Amino acid sequence: MILTEFNFGSETLGMRAHLDVLIPQPPLHAETKPAFRVLYLLHGRSDDQSGWLRWTPTERYVDGLNLAVVMPYVHLSFYANMLHGGRYWDFVSEEVPALVRQLLPVSTRRADTYAAGLSMGGYGAFKLALAHPDRYAAAASLSGVMDVYEYMRNADDLPRDDAWRREMYAVFGDAENIPGSSNDLFHLANSAAQSAQPPRLFQCCGTEDHLLSSNRAFRNYLSRLPLDLTYREAAGIHDWNFWDPMFRQALQWMFA
Repeated sequence: MILTEFNFGSETLGMRAHLDVLIPQPPLHAETKPAFRVLYLLHGRSDDQSGWLRWTPTERYVDGLNLAVVMPYVHLSFYANMLHGGRYWDFVSEEVPALVRQLLPVSTRRADTYAAGLSMGGYGAFKLALAHPDRYAAAASLSGVMDVYEYMRNADDLPRDDAWRREMYAVFGDAENIPGSSNDLFHLANSAAQSAQPPRLFQCCGTEDHLLSSNRAFRNYLSRLPLDLTYREAAGIHDWNFWDPMFRQALQWMFA
């Protein structure tokens, strides 16, 4: 595998942006240009894109899958067009894929396009696939923030000068802005369920994770929709000891 780091001027964000990309190493004298499948792999709130390579043997996990792994850095944006900040949803859903297609030999077929992430990135991965079912074949969420409305309501109980509360309000504004909006996974799931070909979904959460109840609620909601959901729980909290083996399971599910 080849690890490539892209530092580029983002037109969407109006600043320098960063991508880490793993791509298979083609034969030296290949006569035809390869077309790799592509996985957009999204980081969590307290980390950056390098976490996948620092905390898991991602390179070994994807070896032999003919897969380019694209890991963008989105700061604390929750993969949203922030109320007070950058247009990170446009960045990750439009600009990054366009740049990847321009610079790398990746397939443009829906059947070859996937998303996965953990925590904030699990929310982002499901958001990509549910908002654009015509673009993504499957998505995986590891301990994802499935209900950002509930997440925001928890922030309401904190002091106004709390850093996490300020971050969340910079992204979404008031919690009442969430239901029925493009940031609401429940709303997006309803729309995706009515599409011609909804994406396959993999969702998991640790049984000691503080996000377990919202993951179960989202699972129960999706069970009433015509969506192909695989749901798994295992002992674990909100950390890499849970995410590493589950990431491997998600890849096996995704590319079986």
